[in-house]
Amino acid sequence: MNLKAIHNVYFIGIGGIGMSAIARYFSVNGKQVFGYDKTPSPITQKLERIGVKIHFDDAVKNIALPCLDKESTLVVYTPAVPKEHQELNYFKNNGFEVLKRAEILGEITKNTFCLAVAGTHGKTTTSSILGHIMQPEKATSFLGGFAENYNSNLILGEDKISVVEADEFDRSFLKLSPNIACVTSMDADHLDIYGENEMLQQSFRDFANKVSDTLIIAKGLPLKGLTYAVNESADYKAFNVRVGTGKYVFDVQTPTSVIKNIEFHLPGKHNMMNALAAIAMANVYGLSLIKIKEQLKTFKGVQRRFSYKIKREDIVLIDDYAHHPTEINAVEHSVREMYPNEKVLAVFQPHLYSRTKDFINDFAVALSKFDEVLLLDIYPARELPITGVTSSWLLNKLTINNKKLVVKDKLGEEVLKSDAKIITMLGAGDIGLLVDEVKSKLEKKYAN
Repeated sequence: MNLKAIHNVYFIGIGGIGMSAIARYFSVNGKQVFGYDKTPSPITQKLERIGVKIHFDDAVKNIALPCLDKESTLVVYTPAVPKEHQELNYFKNNGFEVLKRAEILGEITKNTFCLAVAGTHGKTTTSSILGHIMQPEKATSFLGGFAENYNSNLILGEDKISVVEADEFDRSFLKLSPNIACVTSMDADHLDIYGENEMLQQSFRDFANKVSDTLIIAKGLPLKGLTYAVNESADYKAFNVRVGTGKYVFDVQTPTSVIKNIEFHLPGKHNMMNALAAIAMANVYGLSLIKIKEQLKTFKGVQRRFSYKIKREDIVLIDDYAHHPTEINAVEHSVREMYPNEKVLAVFQPHLYSRTKDFINDFAVALSKFDEVLLLDIYPARELPITGVTSSWLLNKLTINNKKLVVKDKLGEEVLKSDAKIITMLGAGDIGLLVDEVKSKLEKKYAN
């Protein structure tokens, strides 16, 4: 595909976190960008502010006039869009170039030196750390979250080096051509797509086989590559870990050397593993450990990844994207490490009926580790309801007594009733849009 011949790019599902990064990329590179999404959001508003034209009603008549020229228009869509989508079918039926998000990301990055981060957990934080480390090298990074340092899911550089989040959903990462890649984790997920865990495992093996230069893996994964681990033998090993005020300080042993006193400001061992993966990838690429250390020290985190919305002596509010039992466990572990003697409330919005059904018992175990739980209804995203799969079903499986179902418009009131000092808001749906309201109510309650 000759992207230079494309003048207009039309995105169906432009408000998605991955889609919006590519839309922003094309916009800043001089293309006319248009798009559809189901509802307005902070992401669509950001795009509109840079001149992207977006509408929210699926109708062929809403397609911008320039995008009716099939010779100069590229159409990009997300697999989450339903098959009956009118605009998508119009483009498909009329001979337009129509690509999935993963396919166009593969096209953009295929002629770059591509560093790809895969894994069922940790890939957004790891790719964001790596993008920040590689920013002085003028890498362009496509992220699955908003990096705090840039307030963006796109770190724009030049077209020689790319950092990408390699998404296993819909086998998307098999469209990439990575030179260096890492796999952070291979836990069962997306079983609505894969059917069974073995098919997911096979897709990771297929991804590993696409890596042209070096594969880096969390120690213990059933793949062959350079390994990384914390406090255990590996090719890249973090050790001598110290917890300072709001940061970790640790040493790293590489296959050829040791660097001491690396500072990293995100909590939790899982985030130290993410940092270690990024360190390994950047070092294998050829960056000196001194440069890596300097950049890592200034990394501020990723929005909705253990993001402090309130951080005071008397009340703490943390916002996190955790939507899988493993991720919820990681948040709980980090909170207990940071606040070992405090009562912790988890507000959780399950994401997808299928995921809730597949991991119902694991969700129950993970959530029952908190002192108090407020459960919102399941966020359906791309799915239709499954009979019997409800938040009530999950609530009944929790083994703690202090638990309750709550509707969105009553959430703030319910949070205020809690005497928990630490409040975590967890989920990948629209719970993120409720955080500011909860924050405002808490700030009023604790105003002195």
